[in-house]
Amino acid sequence: MENKNWAENLTYSTNKVHYPTTVRQVQEVVKNCSKIKALGSRHSFNTIADSTESQVSLKHLNKVEVLNTLAHTVTIEGGLRYGELAPYLQENGYALHNLASLPHISVVGACVTATHGSGVNSSSLASAVSALEFVSAAGDIIYLSKEKDGEAFKGAVVNLGALGVVTKLTLDLQPSFNMKQVVYRNLPMQELKADFLAIMSSGYSVSLFTTWLNKNINQVWIKQVKEGSSSGAATDFYGAKPATENMHPLEELSAEHATEQMGVTGIWYERMPHFKMGFIPSAGKELQSEYFVPVEHAYEAMMAIEQLHEKVSPYLFVSEIRIIAADDLWISPFYQRASIAFHFTWKQEWEAVKRLLPLIEAALAPFNPLPHWGKLFSMAPAVLQSRLQKLDDFKQLVHQHDPHGKFRNSFLEEKLFSQ
Repeated sequence: MENKNWAENLTYSTNKVHYPTTVRQVQEVVKNCSKIKALGSRHSFNTIADSTESQVSLKHLNKVEVLNTLAHTVTIEGGLRYGELAPYLQENGYALHNLASLPHISVVGACVTATHGSGVNSSSLASAVSALEFVSAAGDIIYLSKEKDGEAFKGAVVNLGALGVVTKLTLDLQPSFNMKQVVYRNLPMQELKADFLAIMSSGYSVSLFTTWLNKNINQVWIKQVKEGSSSGAATDFYGAKPATENMHPLEELSAEHATEQMGVTGIWYERMPHFKMGFIPSAGKELQSEYFVPVEHAYEAMMAIEQLHEKVSPYLFVSEIRIIAADDLWISPFYQRASIAFHFTWKQEWEAVKRLLPLIEAALAPFNPLPHWGKLFSMAPAVLQSRLQKLDDFKQLVHQHDPHGKFRNSFLEEKLFSQ
């Protein structure tokens, strides 16, 4: 059986995948391999987790280890997924500050690639990490915490699998809360020129969905923290009108698997993602790219992409535009810069998409974009490296824990370590 990723656009370069059931076994696997990469829930669209020799999956190490009610943290094993963690936290009165759009991705995989974030005051999933444990190239267990390890910790959280195999994460928690979600349809892009931040600040998390046709935002999803009774949407939102039924981001699809809308109040994890926890998508026949630009360039960057609409739209399912708060994690795309995310869910037509990515990157170039580490991009390594302020420090940290490049694959060699 071929070893593929979730979207099946990528066949990994090895069929040798180890499935340890204990951290001790992870140590043995790492010690016995000359080259190895950790494999998460296979939701990356590029070769970041690829290896020509060996991969290790922690899918059997998927338990909650400790809920610390004094520190308000949870420590989890490296294979746990958000869809498994969220109900456990809710049962114990806790919540995470943010969730991925899809519930079936692994917590570790999302954090080490600085995945997702949505909200003016809400940073990426990685920003919830307060400690981590990983197995280094020598097979040693390394423990780093925000409290005790300062800068090294900031370098280690978003690590792209370059430091080792992350076996445990500790996440900061907050009290459980309720949310409601309302959707508006057909927001003219022009409205964002003067009011981009106001529109993106109208909820705990706001997503704009567009197909880049007619200078129109097809849908505005507003997730609001709300106690008490449910209520519907205002009759007008910057020219957009409230949806009269639950929507799917792809308007032609049934809203059956989308999270409840129409202002109906529910618990945080039943509103924060776009898709229901109980629904695990089959291998999605799609491709994904995502670019981040500083928030002060939001409208200009959006209109730069809009000028490519005739080329982009035929190969696109939908784009999502979100805001993500800054963090202090060294090679996070949001390092010391609040960002606007432009996410593209493409039809699985790689030859066409491959031609489009350089055009989008060129359009965004004046705004110094950074790509999502686990999605498709074509940016020249020299350009990418020049935009990572802490890259030299990160390379030193990698060398400290993996001096001979056991965890370095072709992706890391090309993107970060090429001269």
